[in-house]
Amino acid sequence: MREDEIGSLAEAAEAEFMYQYESTASPATKRALGIATARIGGGVCLSVRHDVTGYWSKALGFGVTEPVTEELVDELVAFYLAEKAPGAVIQIAPARLPEDWPEICRRHGLTPTSPWIKLVGAVDYVQMSHTTDLSIRPVDACDYPLWASTALRGFGMPTDGLSDMLAEALAHPGFRPFAAWDGDEMVAAANLFVHGPVGSLNATATLDTHRNRGAQSALIAARAKEAANAGCRWLCAETGKPGDGEVNPSLTNLVRSGLRPLYERQNWAWSPGGSTESEGS
Repeated sequence: MREDEIGSLAEAAEAEFMYQYESTASPATKRALGIATARIGGGVCLSVRHDVTGYWSKALGFGVTEPVTEELVDELVAFYLAEKAPGAVIQIAPARLPEDWPEICRRHGLTPTSPWIKLVGAVDYVQMSHTTDLSIRPVDACDYPLWASTALRGFGMPTDGLSDMLAEALAHPGFRPFAAWDGDEMVAAANLFVHGPVGSLNATATLDTHRNRGAQSALIAARAKEAANAGCRWLCAETGKPGDGEVNPSLTNLVRSGLRPLYERQNWAWSPGGSTESEGS
């Protein structure tokens, strides 16, 4: 399979699991967090108005089934303005950006922010075992709330509202949550999203107290085995690009486990009032 085809599968899988995390929230959770979701131009547009982290409001998955155009970005911006979003991030694979992207960015005040690295690997070549003194196993439905709070705490995010959102989403049949346990304590969380031939690794986080004990590598291996059992041919993941002189342990663990960087994807930040058109209106 060509790299652009693999990239399209990976982008579509990421967009879909993000959509499911937010769109399947209960009405009460949606009201509390100000969640709104939409499918636009072959991708997804997600707004969480009351999310203090700024992470969960994003638009992604574009350029796979429909081209990225000025009109598409106009529609995305209109969605966020209608939702009174304080900001959002637009994520588009580099090969999907149109020639007039700089002009589109100027019109809407889109600014580059921390880039991510998209990684992929054939399931058969990803390690499916890793030794750790922690217990690695799938998460039962009764522990979904604990899994959600552990993941958020591992990322340094608040749990209010967001924990309910994540826990409620895990009932989706495509999600396969795993965790690492130290005795009776859940100390790391990770999820697998099965989307056709792709298994998308996501939501991997370890509590500060249990880092450097092999939890992430073991969770990658467990999910790779689960993805193979589910019939997936590919594993994909995304993580932040480390700065000069810095190391991203997640990137190191993913590469060591058999995934390879496919491309660097620039994130584009949008904020209300940032476009030249709105300033002149």
